[in-house]
Amino acid sequence: MNIQWYPGHMTKTRRQMEEDIRRVDLVAEVVDARIPLSSRNPDIDAIAGGRPRLILFNRTDQADPKETAAWMALYQRDGLGVLETDAKSGKGVSRFSATVREVLKDKIEAWRARGQVGRPVRVMVVGIPNVGKSTFINKVAGRKTAKAADKPGVTRGKQWISIDAGLDLLDTPGILWPRFEDETTGLHLAFTGAVKDEILDTETLGCRLMALLARRYPDALRTAYKLPELPPRQEEENDTAYGYRILEAAAVRRGMKISGGEADTERMARVLLDEFRAGRLGRFTLEPAEEGGHG
Repeated sequence: MNIQWYPGHMTKTRRQMEEDIRRVDLVAEVVDARIPLSSRNPDIDAIAGGRPRLILFNRTDQADPKETAAWMALYQRDGLGVLETDAKSGKGVSRFSATVREVLKDKIEAWRARGQVGRPVRVMVVGIPNVGKSTFINKVAGRKTAKAADKPGVTRGKQWISIDAGLDLLDTPGILWPRFEDETTGLHLAFTGAVKDEILDTETLGCRLMALLARRYPDALRTAYKLPELPPRQEEENDTAYGYRILEAAAVRRGMKISGGEADTERMARVLLDEFRAGRLGRFTLEPAEEGGHG
């Protein structure tokens, strides 16, 4: 998979974040609950420089609730603060301020002991593109302060947002990292729309997503596309070939055909990606916590 996906402005963004980190007390990282591992930028660990961390599990309305709970427990064991949110509906957002203060309680106590009463807590909000970071900030602030859109790379400049008398947020543009650790990470980011669709062939992406859903959530997939059963996987068959046969079957069920009566698998792939990203197929987590995300 040859993917060019690191726009030049992200290098500048990273430099700016490294400068701004000195001014903040905590780094809040928004992750996509459907891909809690792949949507965490490994560079943030270096940028955060030992600052306390809070992981915001966003889009939990679209994720498997059991997996979300398991991932949250996993990150808590690693010493990270966690909060489950759904930025679109606002679920969990009201607990953000209290959760930040809970993570920073020792630091806040130390400020009080030094007479720094009323010192605002400063939080840098980070995340890869299209995890719902701007929507989350808008909900927390109670007004439309950060530009939100369903495509990667919309938030460009930095901005401070005052949430209440004692909490200031620094919004940052979505930042990716220069290269994939493995192909799976790249695919998961492409499935959820964190990287632009143009970088991968849509039909191949649809095949790979079909194969993954068939492995992780076969019953939900059958129900969504009214398939009496999923095609049995052939020995030695790779994900792309297997996914193509499911894509073909789904296209036939949906009446998607091209001239000559063949299944329109390209159109079906686009529909699959749209429906998956909108949460219309069910609640899926693509990375199982018990396997450390490698499912």
